[in-house]
Amino acid sequence: MSRRSSRTTPAPGAIRPTVTVCRGCCCGSPKIPGVDHAAQLRELRTALAEKATVRVTDCLDVCEHANVIVVQPSAEGRRAGGRPVWLGLVNDRDATASIATWVDDGGPGIAEPPGVLDLYTFSPSRRVRTELGEG
Repeated sequence: MSRRSSRTTPAPGAIRPTVTVCRGCCCGSPKIPGVDHAAQLRELRTALAEKATVRVTDCLDVCEHANVIVVQPSAEGRRAGGRPVWLGLVNDRDATASIATWVDDGGPGIAEPPGVLDLYTFSPSRRVRTELGEG
């Protein structure tokens, strides 16, 4: 099992959505060539500075989906039925921009994600979800 620097579960009652960007053993590394990983993180932080908490975590243990981004709902979004959305293979600027637009609009439970994000959505194993407190 990989070490994690933080959990992906937001603090109870998080006012804003939380965008967790994996930067572990595979995500954000030369193992995923042709991606400007620093620019991806910078773009998310810039676009969402006033709308969401963007944080980096160590390996989420879903390396086959690198680069991984988890979008967690705000407290309002969670009350409306929103749940964390796991996005994998986020290796192009258009996907990053679509994530930023969706979160800017409110994220899970508040706004429908752009249809293109269906191509990136996946469900991690029950073991991973349980370890992260989502299970």
